[in-house]
Parts: sequence; C-alpha cells; structure tokens
Amino acid sequence: MILASLISIFERDLKKLILEIELYNNEKNIWRTEHSIANSAGNLTLHLIGNLNSFIGTALGKTGYVRNRLLEFSEKDVPRVILIQKINETIGVVKNTLSALPPNELDNDYPIMVFKEKMSTEYFLIHLTTHLAYHLGQINYHRRLIDV
Repeated sequence: MILASLISIFERDLKKLILEIELYNNEKNIWRTEHSIANSAGNLTLHLIGNLNSFIGTALGKTGYVRNRLLEFSEKDVPRVILIQKINETIGVVKNTLSALPPNELDNDYPIMVFKEKMSTEYFLIHLTTHLAYHLGQINYHRRLIDV
C-alpha cells in the first residue's frame, strides 16, 4: 500500500517539476541567480535528478547510475528539453524500482548510511518525497521571482 502511495507522490511531484520548468517564459531564467538566491531552478532540477537516480535507482534498483553531486550545482545552461527528458527518465527509474521492491524491504535498513544513524528504507523514501517537495517549492518561488 505505501509503495503505491510513494510511487504516486514521486510521479505527481516530478510531473509538477516538469510543469514548473515549462512555465519559464525565458529559458535563460531557469539558470539565473541573484541577490540571496544561491541556486538556480536548473541546478535544483539537476540535484533532484541526481538525488533520486542515486538513492532510489542505484541504491535500491541497482541501475548503475553514478552521481556527480558537484556537477549538479555547477553545470549551467542545460537546455530545457534535456532537463525535461532527464526528469521523465527519472520518473521511469523511480516507478520501475519501487514497483519491483518487495514490500518487506521497507522495514529493512536502507542500504546506505546517509545520515548519522541507520534508518529504514521506508523512512528514507518518505524523506526523499519531502526533499523533492521542498526543492519543488523553491523552484516555484524562483520562477515567480526571477521570470517576470
């Protein structure tokens, strides 16, 4: 039951991420920062793609994805169409991985020590949904501030 809910939430919010990126009137603004806005919407998008492909795709689905976290925040001017393609690919990875995950795996320790103490896979997947929602909100606010 919770796996179906998690898949639904990830898919819903990743589709909202696509919508946010599509709503920028000026594609260059996806990459703009100014004043106290440290991260562009583009870099937050790359960060979310890397985060989910690493923590769900590689750790749970054994996809072989290799994350370059520094590049997520330093790469610039990736075309909007490529960002959207990568988000769609991430939706597929998340859906395929979580659909194949045995429900009893949720009670097991997450296979990577991410924070200072062990946590269940279920706990960490819930954390990943809130992480996605947090940055999705930042991207929405970024668009409304920068793309005027």
